[in-house]
Amino acid sequence: MKHLNNKSVLVTGGTGSFGKKFIQTILENSNPKKVIVYSRDELKQFDLSNNLSKYSKVMRYFIGDVRDKERLNLATKDVDFIVHAAALKQVVSSEYNPMEAIKTNINGAENVIDAALNNNVEKIIALSTDKAVNPLNLYGATKLASDKLFIAANNIVGKSKSKFSIVRYGNVVNSRGSVIPIFKKIIENKSKFIPITHSEMTRFLMSLEESVDLVLYALSNGEQGDIFIQKSPASTVGTIAESIKHFFHKYDHPIQVIGTRHGEKLYESLISREEMFHSKDLGKYYKIPCDNRDLNYEGFFSKGYSDKANYKD
Repeated sequence: MKHLNNKSVLVTGGTGSFGKKFIQTILENSNPKKVIVYSRDELKQFDLSNNLSKYSKVMRYFIGDVRDKERLNLATKDVDFIVHAAALKQVVSSEYNPMEAIKTNINGAENVIDAALNNNVEKIIALSTDKAVNPLNLYGATKLASDKLFIAANNIVGKSKSKFSIVRYGNVVNSRGSVIPIFKKIIENKSKFIPITHSEMTRFLMSLEESVDLVLYALSNGEQGDIFIQKSPASTVGTIAESIKHFFHKYDHPIQVIGTRHGEKLYESLISREEMFHSKDLGKYYKIPCDNRDLNYEGFFSKGYSDKANYKD
């Protein structure tokens, strides 16, 4: 992580599961000049500051919302790297409160981009989701729009050194709001059954440590408009529920199917069929390079241009 030495890093949504793990990792393995936590919850920031008290000389805590362009622009002053993790992520909540999801996930993304360009930030990594691939629900649609904004931002950098890249996740195991902690809590509360939406519903899984590693990889290797995806195993929700049930040996209550919720897919995708045509196999990860084709398609029709030469390796 030498590339982080003496660098200032801002993490939006820095008090979430990913943000806390990412910040702890870079503090333990590099020597950043400054690490800025940008989030809305003062209590979570207070708790985090206590947990990271030995790093107080480099830590900074900004109360702020990504919807607030002026505050975000101030927090980004003299920042080298931005990791944009702030988002409204609950599928059902976004269905019921669509404009709130749009304000945070789309307008907030635009504000992060503007702040980065205004302050000549070197690299910006935005966290995305498998739900942005052929989205069915509003949350996925807002993250798809956010991804498009970050990719398109590379077209307007001008003489700026800024590079905008994206990482795309499935379900991060044991992160706040993910299915495994929910199942564990249900069992610990001695509920009469474990509710699942559909026994064959599949989800991609990765650890919190792997999610941090993917962002660090993107910070080191990302070029303008790249999307990085980890090759992740998938499991059915039924298998996960059975596994958690067996973990608690004395719990013998049944698993009960309650049906899918608003906007839920039966099967998620990390890469669309169309993206696979241009993805690069990097071993542990896939990279989807930016589509750098000229938007003037005349040459493709009249001069026989090929799209293959227009995707970066």
